[in-house]
Amino acid sequence: MKPISSNMQFMITTFLSIYVLFISLASTRGDEAEAGFNYVPGSDIGPDRWGVINENWTTCSTGREQSPIDITEERIQEQPDLGRLLQKYQPAKATLKNQHIYIEVEWNGNGNAGSMTIDGILYNVSQFHWHSPSEHTINGQRYDLEMHIVHQNIDNETARAVVAVLYDIGHPDPFIRKLEPFIRNANNVEEQPIGLVDPREAQGIDTAKYYRYMGSLTVPPCTEGVVWTVLDNIRTVSTAQVDLLKQALPEDFRNNSRPLQNINDRTIGLYQNLKIHK
Repeated sequence: MKPISSNMQFMITTFLSIYVLFISLASTRGDEAEAGFNYVPGSDIGPDRWGVINENWTTCSTGREQSPIDITEERIQEQPDLGRLLQKYQPAKATLKNQHIYIEVEWNGNGNAGSMTIDGILYNVSQFHWHSPSEHTINGQRYDLEMHIVHQNIDNETARAVVAVLYDIGHPDPFIRKLEPFIRNANNVEEQPIGLVDPREAQGIDTAKYYRYMGSLTVPPCTEGVVWTVLDNIRTVSTAQVDLLKQALPEDFRNNSRPLQNINDRTIGLYQNLKIHK
């Protein structure tokens, strides 16, 4: 057999490079097509067009109580009657899923991991996921990561309550560290059982100060009526951990934060337990 010439080697290498690039682009387009939207500003399916590219997503454009928002002092009203968060959580078996728009941890079974009660309404905790950078801002400050702990009403699946946890770059987050092997493998396996996961570890124990407002889902169809609780206790996460969550996603979803929405005539409730903060 004759040895391969340098020109032939060059042609083969070039062909393989183009092929890999094609497959990569095709994969990204497939993820976009599957989701039906992306986060790229100015894109035909970017955030400013979510409400017009699908007739079922019109609320993304026409809604008056959309999320996320900037939590500003002039809109905050202290509301002591909100009280401490009424949460009854427990460890339960969970699955880590690569949803392509974000990395999600879902508990196996409705209500297995516990619940939260707001205004007498019971919401079962169902899943949590991450957005980077943060979707919500506080007085204009954007954070490096935001986790959404999603709860659903037991009688009405469209009625949701979400707890938002914000992170700044700093020391690694111990809870995310436990999930790192599974997140690292999320490029290869879309669903992985990860054993028992405790919502209390995901959220953290300091809920003595939080903001409350009525908003929406931050992804299409942008359904409104979501009760948002944004914790004021800012946690830390390492740059490597944020990068790990990003690298598991297609390129057009690695910065997966919806732009801030108009607050319109909404007010933001503030609860803080001053005794705990003394």
